[in-house]
Amino acid sequence: MAGFRFEAINAAGRRESGVLEADTPRQARAQLRERGLIPTRVEVLLEAVQRQSKRRFRERGLSAADLALATRQMATLLAAGLTMEETLSACIEQSESAATQRVLAGVRGEVLGGASLSRAMARYPAVFSELYRTIVASGEDSGKLGGVLERLADYIEARNSLHRRVSLAFIYPALVTTVAVLVVAGLLTYVVPQVVAVFENSHQTLPLLTQILIAVSGLLRSFGLYLLAVLIGAALLFRQALRGAAFRHRWHLLLLRLPLIGRLTRNVNTARLTSTLAILSGSGVPLLSALHAAAGVVGNLPMRAAVDEIVKRVREGGSMSRAIASTGMFPPVMTHLVASGEKSGRLPEMLERIANQQTQELDTRVLSMTALLEPLLILVMGGVVLLIVLAILMPIFEMNQMVR
Repeated sequence: MAGFRFEAINAAGRRESGVLEADTPRQARAQLRERGLIPTRVEVLLEAVQRQSKRRFRERGLSAADLALATRQMATLLAAGLTMEETLSACIEQSESAATQRVLAGVRGEVLGGASLSRAMARYPAVFSELYRTIVASGEDSGKLGGVLERLADYIEARNSLHRRVSLAFIYPALVTTVAVLVVAGLLTYVVPQVVAVFENSHQTLPLLTQILIAVSGLLRSFGLYLLAVLIGAALLFRQALRGAAFRHRWHLLLLRLPLIGRLTRNVNTARLTSTLAILSGSGVPLLSALHAAAGVVGNLPMRAAVDEIVKRVREGGSMSRAIASTGMFPPVMTHLVASGEKSGRLPEMLERIANQQTQELDTRVLSMTALLEPLLILVMGGVVLLIVLAILMPIFEMNQMVR
C-alpha cells in the first residue's frame, strides 16, 4: 500500500486536496468516487512531495522549528508505546504545517512499504540531513529510537536557539548604523547645500570645517549614486568570490585571526561540533563516523579542515584529545575535557559540557560586545551630527561678530 496525493471536486463544486492510501492509482480514484468526489489529479505521494519540495522549499527543507516539533512529537508518541505507523499518522494529524504534513505522509508511505524510518527519510534529503538520518539510524539499531529522537529534538532546538541569539544580538547595532548613515547622507545631500548657499553668496571667507562640509556635500550630490553602485558591485563581487573554496578558506582564516570576531567564530563552531558529537556518540554512533558526520556542521573552513585532521589521527590510533591539541584550532578547555572523557569513559557527557561552556561564553561575549557597541554607535552618530551643526553655525557666529 502506498500514499497518494489527490485533488478533487466535491458535490458543491469546490476543490479539495489531501492524502490517502491505496494499492494503485486506480483504487485511489475509486475511493474518491465513493466519497462523492470527482478526482482531477492523483499521483504517488513521493513524486508529489518531491515536486512540492522543489517548488516551495527550494532545497531548504522545513524550518528548524517545524522539524524540532515533529521530532519531539514522534519521540513522545513512540515513548508512549505507539507503532511507527501510528506515530506518523498522529503527527500528520497534529501538524498545522501543510509542508510538514506532506513530508511526514511521504515518510509514512515509505514505512508502510517496508522501509526503515531512516531509509524513508533518506528519500527527502532537503528535509532530513545526513546527520539527522545517521542519528535516527543509530536509534533504530540500538532499539532506543524514542530516547534518541528526544535528544535529537533538544539538539535541533539548541542549535536554532544559538543561531537566533547570535543573529538577534547584532540586529539593533545594524539598525542603528543604517539609520545613522541614512540621516547623515540626507543632511549632507539635501539640508547642508540649502543652508550653506547663504554663506557662499555673502562672499565671506568660510571656516575650514565649513569648507570641508561643502566639499563632502558636493561630492555626494555629484557622485553619490556612482559611489552606491560601486559599493553594491563590490559586495556582489565579494559574495561571488566567497563561492570559491580557496578565497573562502583565506577569508575564514582571517576571521579567526581578528581579535574579537575570531573568538566568537571559534566559540560558535566549537559549540556546534561538540554538541553534535555529544548526541552522535551518546546515540551509539562510532567515534570515527561521528567525527565524519559532525565535520559538516563546522562552518569555518580552517576549523573543518582541523576536524578532518582529527579524523585522520584517530583512524591511525591516536587519542582524540591529542589530535585536537595538535590542530591548535580549538580552545584548550576542549582538549582537557575530551581527555578526561576518554579516561573516564564519559566522552558524551564531557562533550555536552564543552558545548554548554562554549555557548555560555559566547552569550557573555556577545552581550558584552553589544553593550559596548550600541552606545559607541550613538556617540559616533552624535559626533558626526555635531560636526555638521558646528560647520553650519561657525559662519553665523563670524557674521554676528562682523556686524558688531
